Amino acid sequence: MTDSPSPRDGQPIVFRNGIVLTMDDSRTVLPRGDVLVKDGRIAEVGVEVTAPDDAFEIDAGGGIVMPGMVDTHRHMWQTAMRAYGADWTLTQYFVWYYLQHGAKFRPQDYAAGNLISALDAIESGVTTSVDWSHGLRTVEHGEAAFDALVSSPGRFVFAYGNIHQSPWEWTADPAVRALLEKSRDDSRMFGTQIAFDVPNQNEEFPELAAYRAAKDLGLRVTTHAGVWGATNDWGIRNAYDAGVMEEGFTYVHAASLSAESYQKIAATGGNVSLATESEDTCGQGYPPLHHLRRYGIPASLSVDTSVWFSADLFSAMRATVNADRALEHFLAHQLEPAETVTHVKLRAQEVVEMATRGGAKAIGKDHLIGSLEAGKLADVVLLKNEHSPTWAPLINPWGQVVYQAQRGDVHTVLVGGEVVKREGRVVAGDLEGVRAKLDETVAYLEREVGDDWKAGQFPDIPEPEVLYNPYQYKD
Repeated sequence: MTDSPSPRDGQPIVFRNGIVLTMDDSRTVLPRGDVLVKDGRIAEVGVEVTAPDDAFEIDAGGGIVMPGMVDTHRHMWQTAMRAYGADWTLTQYFVWYYLQHGAKFRPQDYAAGNLISALDAIESGVTTSVDWSHGLRTVEHGEAAFDALVSSPGRFVFAYGNIHQSPWEWTADPAVRALLEKSRDDSRMFGTQIAFDVPNQNEEFPELAAYRAAKDLGLRVTTHAGVWGATNDWGIRNAYDAGVMEEGFTYVHAASLSAESYQKIAATGGNVSLATESEDTCGQGYPPLHHLRRYGIPASLSVDTSVWFSADLFSAMRATVNADRALEHFLAHQLEPAETVTHVKLRAQEVVEMATRGGAKAIGKDHLIGSLEAGKLADVVLLKNEHSPTWAPLINPWGQVVYQAQRGDVHTVLVGGEVVKREGRVVAGDLEGVRAKLDETVAYLEREVGDDWKAGQFPDIPEPEVLYNPYQYKD
């Protein structure tokens, strides 16, 4: 805990003299701006803003003030196994969670993962997360996940799913529907979605019942689409033909789809959640931002799962820029005659927008979060690190956020005007208590998994093929 003064509950807060990335419609940047927060909302953004006499002042000089980031697809429960699957393929992930050991997670293990993931998000400046809870094999698991979210700092969209049962079965369960209604109507939750996939080519389209359940409950659908070899064009075709693709539905990854499927997503007002580190690693297909640009599909960013990937959107932004630019250069080099790219299409400010306002739009909350504008909820992040040489000089704020910043540079985070991180330390939640829960969860899972525990972390390495090289050093 920092020893410096902190604002009192309900005290107005003003950030002074920072580079302010408003993320408004004009992407306004104030080189030396102020942001005033009162009563949980942004009261004013400008230069030399007049603040109340009792306002708590935060010196943002030498830093960047930006909206809280929004993660639109995070399997929060899997953070209980952080980095366990660093060397997995997608197949190994499916085998471990879907077929072998995912069902071993108890409700308390699910809660422990959600609790640590929530603190993880806050530490890295992510103020809103879509909890893609797709392992809820019982209603008790769902209740535990829900309780963990509402007791954690930050904003959460509860995306309920169950990989251990078909979606047309669990969406018909009265107990599940009651929990969905409870979550939907609870003011502590920032939204509720139904999370399921269409993994099989089946003309009868049994998943239609799950889409209809979402419609009945007034909930959006989020689905893994365009995952090579798992969820491809047939799911899009069946949903479109049935008339159940609606505005605001989220298609995660969307990396292996046909032109026709992208057109259907665009035509129905869908959006895509990119998890570029995942797409780079797992083989869902090449990160599809170039397709989304071509068809005019809005994009947001996500972590996916910390059982593999980085738990912050700085990494996601960087991976997205790098993947898109790498493809642009590669394609140009394959032309006859080969060409040199002299001006890249994707700019750093665009991925910052995906991480903030793009996420807000994806979950239907753009009127409340995603930009620093008067009247919006005060979800504010200050990036500043006076002890780091990486923060001098501070010239291009977009480039600084995307290529230079990391979670250790997140100085202050507000959620609804409440300070949840201050001077580089998370000051909300119970990290010590959550650590104790995680220790118990990991010990339990290690016992349950048994001999597979170490093998699961370190899968066999295929024998490499070494080609004959005629050019050799000789004695």
